[in-house]
Amino acid sequence: MTILRRWLRRPIILAADNNGPWGGGGDDNAGPRNPWSVPPGGRRGSAKPTALDEFLKKTRVGGGGGGGGGRPQLPLGASARTLWLIGVGLLVAVWLLLTSFHQIGPQQRGVVTSFGKYSGMLEPGIRVTLPAPIVNVTKVDVEQVRTDEFPQDGGETVLTGDQNIIDLAYTVRWRVSDPRNYVFEIKDPQETVRATAESAMRAVLATTRMNDAIGAGRGLIEARVTQTMQQILDSYQAGVRVQGVSIKQASPPAALVDDFNAVTAAQQEAVGNLNNARSYSQQVIARAQGEASAFDQVYAQYRLAPEVTRRRMYYETMEAVLAKTDKTIVETPGVTPYLPLDRARKLVEPTQGTSTAPAAPAQGGQR
Repeated sequence: MTILRRWLRRPIILAADNNGPWGGGGDDNAGPRNPWSVPPGGRRGSAKPTALDEFLKKTRVGGGGGGGGGRPQLPLGASARTLWLIGVGLLVAVWLLLTSFHQIGPQQRGVVTSFGKYSGMLEPGIRVTLPAPIVNVTKVDVEQVRTDEFPQDGGETVLTGDQNIIDLAYTVRWRVSDPRNYVFEIKDPQETVRATAESAMRAVLATTRMNDAIGAGRGLIEARVTQTMQQILDSYQAGVRVQGVSIKQASPPAALVDDFNAVTAAQQEAVGNLNNARSYSQQVIARAQGEASAFDQVYAQYRLAPEVTRRRMYYETMEAVLAKTDKTIVETPGVTPYLPLDRARKLVEPTQGTSTAPAAPAQGGQR
């Protein structure tokens, strides 16, 4: 009820005060007093003006400004305008310094664009251009050899031309050859090079046997992949030069390592047998060539003296044949029984050292 009575009395109080909510006239006890007006006793205290009062006084146009009930105006003075101009000038100077002067390193080239369009190339040194955004300069390192590892995570499985699978790991080295094409022709140069390398490697291995991929054919594969990559990148006008491809690992899958090791051992054994066969064939060929040369020499002598050479060949042949056989010589006329001394010698030799000796056969005669 007290709150309701206060709200009912409020219109009466406002009607009695004709100078606004702060009062301003009449009796001091008639209502709330204006805090900005002079107190009833005269001037407000004798306090000295503060630094804020001095600043406000300096920033007023024409100084002064009475203490009436009006709102004071605060336009900028000459000193504030000077500070603003100095600040703007410094910002413009920094902007020109950062966007108009370009330091190009010895290994770099600067690709210049005017309003987004190619307009030239900056050589190494300190170069000056129009400020941004009128002119922009993109620095490109043309000497650095970049290296990409394949695969980035885990192993890469590749299918060979003979329908076998191998685990492959390799690296690709490349650098920028044309900065203009490198900046404008492809959106993401590194990803483009990686995609090109993977495509070229799979294309080459699709026509290569597994034995060549994991054996002595790596050098040829690397050269073919490098050539294929360069052809693809040149068709894109990528401005990239492939320095080389190196195969770090080419092996069968882990589940088939034992089987492939057995195959490798068999292949090595086959190579060893082949080498032995070639060595034996060379020996046989050399022996046959020697015999042919000797026959040619004999034939030359035979043409000079056929009868003598024929008889000599006969004797040499019979000597070689009869030297390894038992011989029985029979003289004519008449045949006389003989003691086979050669056979007796052969029978006696195993029993040498014994006291027994074979009985001599009786001599033949008349009965």
